[in-house]
Amino acid sequence: MTAAEAFDATDDLSDAVSPFRYADGRLHADEVPLARIADAVGTPVYVYSASGMRANYRALATALDGLDVTICYAVKANSNLAVIRALAAAGAGADVVSGGEIRRALQAGVPPDRTVFSSVGKTEEELRLAVQAGLCQINVESAAELEMLSTVAVSMGVQARVAIRVNPDVDAGTHDKITTGIRGNKFGIEIEAAPAVYRRAAALPGIAPVGVAVHIGSQLMDLLPFRVAYTMVADLVRHLRSEGLQIDRIDLGGGIGIPYHRDESPADLARYAAIVRETVGDLGCRLFVEPGRLLTGPAGVLLSRVLFVKHGDGRDFVILDAAMNDLLRPAMYDAWHTILPVTEPSAGAALRPFDVVGPVCETADTFAKERLMTAPGDGDLLAFGNAGAYGAVMSSTYNTRPLVPEVLVDGSEFAVVRKRPTFEEMVALEAIPPWLAAAD
Repeated sequence: MTAAEAFDATDDLSDAVSPFRYADGRLHADEVPLARIADAVGTPVYVYSASGMRANYRALATALDGLDVTICYAVKANSNLAVIRALAAAGAGADVVSGGEIRRALQAGVPPDRTVFSSVGKTEEELRLAVQAGLCQINVESAAELEMLSTVAVSMGVQARVAIRVNPDVDAGTHDKITTGIRGNKFGIEIEAAPAVYRRAAALPGIAPVGVAVHIGSQLMDLLPFRVAYTMVADLVRHLRSEGLQIDRIDLGGGIGIPYHRDESPADLARYAAIVRETVGDLGCRLFVEPGRLLTGPAGVLLSRVLFVKHGDGRDFVILDAAMNDLLRPAMYDAWHTILPVTEPSAGAALRPFDVVGPVCETADTFAKERLMTAPGDGDLLAFGNAGAYGAVMSSTYNTRPLVPEVLVDGSEFAVVRKRPTFEEMVALEAIPPWLAAAD
C-alpha cells in the first residue's frame, strides 16, 4: 500500500471524489495546495473543504429523496460559523444542543423553522431562548424538563412545539463514550414510559406535543441498530395515535459513521434510506435526520509540521507541533486517523513504523503507535485525514497552547475562519485579584 492509497479513506460517502488529493506531487484541498495554507497561516491548522461538505450533504439528500425529511446538521460536530453557513446554504437545518449553538445557528443564517434543540440538561434560560427564537422543535428528555418548559412557555404566552425523546434500549455497537440509546445512558425517556409523558405533554399549558425523537449514538457503521430503533419508534407512534394523540413528526437523530481506517467500508446511504422508508415512511410524518460527522468529517484535515524525529531504543518517534489539545480524539477514544505527508512520496517509497506524538507532557499525547509511513524529515508537513468533525470543536488551550486556527477552502479560494489567538488574547479573560496584585 502506498501513502497515496492510504488516503482513500477520506473519500466522501458517495462516489464523489475526495476534496483532498495529490496533484503535481503536493496534497491539495480542492485546488489549493495545503503547503500554501501552512505557509500563510502557520501550523497546526485545520483545513475544511466547502465543496466536500456540500457533496456529503447532497449524497444524503439524494438517498432520502422522495421523503418528507429535513436534514439538520448536528452543529456540535463542527460549530464554526462558516461551516454552519456553508451547509445552511446547501439546504441544511441545524441540530443544536446548547444556548450557544442556538445563537451560532441563527447567526450563521439557519432558519429557526429548520432548527431542532436537543440536550439532556437544558436550562431555563436556554429554553426561553429557544422559545423566543421560534425554533422548529424542542426535544424534551425528561418529565422534569417538560414541566419547566411549560412554565417558561406560559410565562411568555406562547405554545412550545415539543417532541419526546425516547431511549429505546438499543445497543448501537459503537464506542462506549458515544452510545446514547441503551438503558442506563442519561439520554431520553425510557420508551415504556414515553406514552405517559406524551399524555402529560398534551395536558400541560404552553406545550404543543408534535412528535417523538430518538438518537442511539454516534459513529455507527452497522445500520441494523437503526432498523431496530426506528421500528420501535414506529410502534410507539401507532400506539400513541391509538390513544387519540396527535403525532406529526419523527426525529430520527443522527449517528451514521464514516470510515476513518482504510479497512472500514463507508455506510451505505441508500440502504440507510431504505431502512427509513421501510420503518417510518408510511406514517405520514415529517421526518428529521441529524448528521454531523457524516457531513464535515471527511471534508477536513489537520495540518501539522514535524518538529523532529526522535530515535529511541527500538522505537522511533515523529514529534509534531500539533498535540492532544488540538486533536483530542486519539487520546479520548483511541481513534484512528490517516496520517499522510503533504509532499507526495515517490512511487514505491518504503514504509516504516513510527509513533506519532505531540509535545504535551502527557503519555496520552500520542496520535498513533507503530504507524507505517514514509520516513519524514524535520519541518515536513503531515495531514490528519477525516478531521473535520470533533477536532477543532473539542480543542482546548491546555498547556497554554493557543487554539488551532481554521481555514475554509472553496475551489481556488481559502480564508481563515478562526484565527490563532495571541497570548494576550488567551489571558484577557483572567485577572489577578487586588490582594495578590498589591503584594508586588
